[in-house]
Amino acid sequence: MRTVIVDDERLARLELRRLLAKHPDIELCGEAANATAALELCDRERPQLLLLDVEMPGRNGFDLLAALPPPHPQVIFVTAFDSFALRAFEVNALDYLMKPVSPPRLASALDRVRGAAPPARDSAAATALPLRESDRVFVREGERCWFVPVGSIPLLEANGNHTRIHLGSASPLIFRTLTSMEERLPRELFLRANRSQLINLEHVASIEPWFSSTVRVRLTNGAAVEFSRRQTHLFRERRAL
Repeated sequence: MRTVIVDDERLARLELRRLLAKHPDIELCGEAANATAALELCDRERPQLLLLDVEMPGRNGFDLLAALPPPHPQVIFVTAFDSFALRAFEVNALDYLMKPVSPPRLASALDRVRGAAPPARDSAAATALPLRESDRVFVREGERCWFVPVGSIPLLEANGNHTRIHLGSASPLIFRTLTSMEERLPRELFLRANRSQLINLEHVASIEPWFSSTVRVRLTNGAAVEFSRRQTHLFRERRAL
């Protein structure tokens, strides 16, 4: 996978080179310290992947993407600021890594690139990607937004064609069905408790027998969730010794 690093910090580029060396299928075909140099490099090398900083002297990372002619490479943003994350996903970046980048997070991001469809600048391609526990996702309700790890979400609840996502002190409502959310979330982590609730198994704090051979669990956020009889059987299968 032909890859270009774009970052104005020399040490940041050096660290990314070191981390990428552990991935033999990644071919580093160049580096650039600003958007102007990156445009020339991309025109010459035609990379499949950009590891892109946001804030740089002159034009920023978003300006660079706007100036790139098609076909566009896949993009992973690598930055020290989380304030640009919403905009990054609006331009269909595959991932958003915070500095300093950990080897597992970079590996996870590269796996998403490997599993992605051919580059396409549309939201359908981005939203079709399955999520992993370590992924960070955007949740937006009106003018408010949150950027949270998938594994930190304890509970999702159906509300008609919407889903309420419990994030500790906030519970935003998004226009996605619970079934569509279940299809994207990691199956080894999330389990449907009943028709309207999906729980994170790592957030189960306690379990108690309930009516008709079912169970009720209490989550780490304090919510009590009752399992249906069928889902109780699945829960016991997945959590019993």
